[in-house]
Amino acid sequence: MRSRILSLIICLSAGIISWANAPKYIFYFIGDGMGLAPVMVAEAYNRTVLNNTQHLQMLQFPVASMATTYSANRQITDSAAAGTALATGSKTGNGMVGVTIDSIPVNSVAIALKENGYGVAIATTVTLNDATPAAFYGHAASRKWYYETGSDIVDSKFDFLAGYNLLSRNNNTGAETDMYDNIKKAGYTFATGKDEFEKVKGHDKIIYLNKPNKAGHCGYTVDSLGNENFDVPYLTQTCLDHLQRVSPDKFFMMIEGGNIDWAAHSNDPGVVKSVLNFDQGIKIAYDFYLQHPDETLILVTADHNTGGLTFGKKGNKRITLKNLDYQKVSIQMFEAYIKELQKKGTAITWNDMESYLKDNLGLYGAIKVDTSDDKLIKDSFNKTFVEKQTEDIKTLYATYSNFVADVFGVFNKYTGLGWTTTGHTGDFTPVFAIGVGAEEFNGLNDNTDLPKKIAKIANVKF
Repeated sequence: MRSRILSLIICLSAGIISWANAPKYIFYFIGDGMGLAPVMVAEAYNRTVLNNTQHLQMLQFPVASMATTYSANRQITDSAAAGTALATGSKTGNGMVGVTIDSIPVNSVAIALKENGYGVAIATTVTLNDATPAAFYGHAASRKWYYETGSDIVDSKFDFLAGYNLLSRNNNTGAETDMYDNIKKAGYTFATGKDEFEKVKGHDKIIYLNKPNKAGHCGYTVDSLGNENFDVPYLTQTCLDHLQRVSPDKFFMMIEGGNIDWAAHSNDPGVVKSVLNFDQGIKIAYDFYLQHPDETLILVTADHNTGGLTFGKKGNKRITLKNLDYQKVSIQMFEAYIKELQKKGTAITWNDMESYLKDNLGLYGAIKVDTSDDKLIKDSFNKTFVEKQTEDIKTLYATYSNFVADVFGVFNKYTGLGWTTTGHTGDFTPVFAIGVGAEEFNGLNDNTDLPKKIAKIANVKF
């Protein structure tokens, strides 16, 4: 009898200790498409070009491990299946959001935490109700069912959501429909752009959208798209400010660096600067952790790797990461520049193009172009703009002329970077953690393990 009572006391005590040690503040950073190689190249740039003696913030965390990413029906996952795994702990098929392979809805760790009194914020630099962010509150057999996933925001009761836009139906316009009306009726205030946000940021439940721009997302780090565009540090600080106001005792936020994926799909070396921007957001969370070291958990990972980035490739010039600093325009904005000239009927001469390449990529200026690469670029220019024989190259998010792709192929060559695909790969993804329960993430993880471990550490049913 005494032994049973003693066992009961021990069990109850263990439960109390577990709850007492549960983190009050949880930060979950997901670098979309940020495999091990983009992190490694960003670290090399940080060391050799920026001359920093300290590693990237994420690389300073005591836990540095990896995760597998395969989906329920593919060795190589897409963002929807991977986002579902990272949010819900369940494998699903590619293209499916917040449901099992049999289309049965499954709730996310964010929902579980919200039901246990945590304030919740979800933010991304891309579309708010696509793939990864949608998996934290939505349920749909297809990631393209934007109306359905967007409508699920109502039931989530999350406190703050931010991203480039909120799509409706399948039209990709973001036009207001009853989805917007229903979300507003549920008590959410919409704000588009920073001026509108300043007027409503005292509200309890907010959906904060980036002003529309030419990029169709919150903008690449290398582009100058104005102060209206969100980046990861801004989103992190904005979420933190809101959650500290509405739920100061405990909160959870998921921040997605979606533009890492977009850049990698296009084999744009500007991905390195996007990883650095992502790391700056992590630094904001780390500064908060230093004030609350016994109450905070920070977890950093990626949904998959994109582009098959390699640090060195046969045929490349020697690795010169300093050349990345000559890039002032992303591949997407370069294509947009050319399309705008063509739309206006402006004749594009080689002299004008050479000047543009010198100013925006350093080619033919700070970067000396050798004879073979010069011939490749000029032949491609003639085929595209003189002979008009080129065919466009399509990636997941954008379409480029052969000339644009050839120019960036040469630019990659002079930085020392290589790419194996414009799609995803099945590589391991990084896992970094610090704070309460961080040791749970040591060793090899599957992506489904991460939300389960968050729930275990927070002592919530999931």
